[in-house]
Amino acid sequence: MLRDRSVIVWLLIVLFLSSFAVWSGLSEVAEQRATIDELIEMDREGRTAQLAKQEDWGGAAYYGFYLTYDPPSDFAFAAMGQRDAAPWKHRVRMLALEGQIYESDVGNPVLALVGRFDFAFLVAVVVPLILIVMLYDLQATERSVGRYELLTATAGSDGSLWRLRSLLRAAALILCLLIPLLIGGLVDGTSPGRLFLAVAVVIGSVGVWWAVCLWFAARQQPAPVILASLLGVWALLVIVFPAAGKILIEQSIQVPTGGEIIMTQREAVNDAWDLPKEATMTAFLERHPEWADFAAVERAFEWKWYFAFQQVGDQKAEALSEAYRNGRAARDRMAGRLALFSPPALVERRFQRIAGTDAGAMLDYEDRVRAFHADLRAFFYPKLFREEPFDYEALDDLPTYDAS
Repeated sequence: MLRDRSVIVWLLIVLFLSSFAVWSGLSEVAEQRATIDELIEMDREGRTAQLAKQEDWGGAAYYGFYLTYDPPSDFAFAAMGQRDAAPWKHRVRMLALEGQIYESDVGNPVLALVGRFDFAFLVAVVVPLILIVMLYDLQATERSVGRYELLTATAGSDGSLWRLRSLLRAAALILCLLIPLLIGGLVDGTSPGRLFLAVAVVIGSVGVWWAVCLWFAARQQPAPVILASLLGVWALLVIVFPAAGKILIEQSIQVPTGGEIIMTQREAVNDAWDLPKEATMTAFLERHPEWADFAAVERAFEWKWYFAFQQVGDQKAEALSEAYRNGRAARDRMAGRLALFSPPALVERRFQRIAGTDAGAMLDYEDRVRAFHADLRAFFYPKLFREEPFDYEALDDLPTYDAS
């Protein structure tokens, strides 16, 4: 293998690409963590300054902003996954929540369109191509120069020589992939369990493509024919099948859009200004009957009525929101089943699962935002409905967001 300069060149290319993917991933993760740390401090200072100006509980509830975020895991550098397409930070208020969730920062639209060159993409898409180039002509070249029979006879076993040669090349390629990955894991403090799973995915992915290349290379065909066949398999598994699967998923599982949810919620909130206050409070009390004795609205504007119709806006959009969440989860489950027939798609999904950057992780973050928002309402509702005197020191008991 060391005498074949082209193999050495390809291995060096893999080592460079792997190093670049890990380095760029570590840089992106470090930037996201720095952004979160900066926003946490700004959020605390801004909220403290705003709350210090308030003189009643309604103002404190209205003007308070609260940062929520989903910090990158210790393996996110290898697979950014859905973090490029889905928001991983929100600043929420105690207003209607749906519009805040679906109208927030959604990351880099270019990356969401073309994808990021991360370690997962390298292993799933690029490495199979390089392995094909390294292995496709192992036997065909020897046949073309008339050495195949001699080498086979010398080896004493038909096929063992070629399996060994190809296995050595595949092992060297795996090593070039894993060295930067393991170094990146040490730098970022990745848990041994996650690194072990990642190593297993790399070995499994290269092993599958090694077997495919070996099978085609053993056919008594000219090298160009073998190469064309392998490239056809690669295109089928990397491009055609995932694209067809995406179309099938979208046609099979219909989901509403975030825009529909926002419009439904906004219309409900805006209409509340013109509706009888009793209609709003009746809808609110369906969820919070414990405030029935305090629900009378006697003035033209009362904070409890204002926040009640904010919640009613969320209630109006609740069915759409649940359908959107459940639809995304169902699409992700179907994509997981289809990925069993596409090794590249399966590899990327496994890396994203290990890194905590898959669709499930993004849905879990949304659930944490909703839970925190519910805690805010649970904190302010007693004070608003009972019309308790404003106590600035009581704000020390405000709920805090838990990112874990």
